[in-house]
Amino acid sequence: MDNNERRDNGKVYISDEAVFEKQKRARRLTYQMNAMDTSDFAGIAEVARKLFGKCGKNIMVNPPFRCDYGTNIEIGDNFFCNYNCVMLDCNKIKIGNNCLFAPNVSIYAAGHPIHPACRNTGYEYAKEINIGNNVWIGGNVVVCPGVTIGDNTVIGAGSVVTKDVPAWTVSAGNPCKVIRKITDDDIELYFKKDRFDEEAFMDMERIWNENPDSKKFPFKDREKLSIIIKRIKEMFSNG
Repeated sequence: MDNNERRDNGKVYISDEAVFEKQKRARRLTYQMNAMDTSDFAGIAEVARKLFGKCGKNIMVNPPFRCDYGTNIEIGDNFFCNYNCVMLDCNKIKIGNNCLFAPNVSIYAAGHPIHPACRNTGYEYAKEINIGNNVWIGGNVVVCPGVTIGDNTVIGAGSVVTKDVPAWTVSAGNPCKVIRKITDDDIELYFKKDRFDEEAFMDMERIWNENPDSKKFPFKDREKLSIIIKRIKEMFSNG
């Protein structure tokens, strides 16, 4: 079994010449992407589609972007990736629909042994990373090998995600931990205690009503939602 096969079968492996040969395609495509006119959104998206193993509709990548293989990256619909993203995709990196990456997000499926005598032999490993639907990852976040991030989750800026993160949470820190749960009461707030103004909130309600896609516009409890919306509208009426 050569080292490419060892890697693909989840075994420790050494990055020898055959492994580096497999990375050349991604290096060429990322070089092409990073050298493009950054206002050529359609052209950059076209290169990204060639680079990634699977790619949904409506994606945007702001160069520069780096990865090892590209073919191990699977991305859903409506993906936005901001500047300076790095994905070490020596194993699968699976990203769901409607995900947002802030600048300097680093997704590391690759790792090295703890003991220096083992590490210095050149052996390394890679563990699959799974990022759910509707996930927002803040700036300068590092996601470590083997991590799963649940649906509808926010990862705060500067976090180092070393363990799985449950769905419907705001999580942050080093190491990343759950700060609080996200509930439907959060629909009235856009930043800390700042509330949506009436015009914006009414427009969002229109969008929700016109688009009954529960995966793109998820709510924790739709039966309770009407009560929350009514309360928010009464607040606007009362000034």
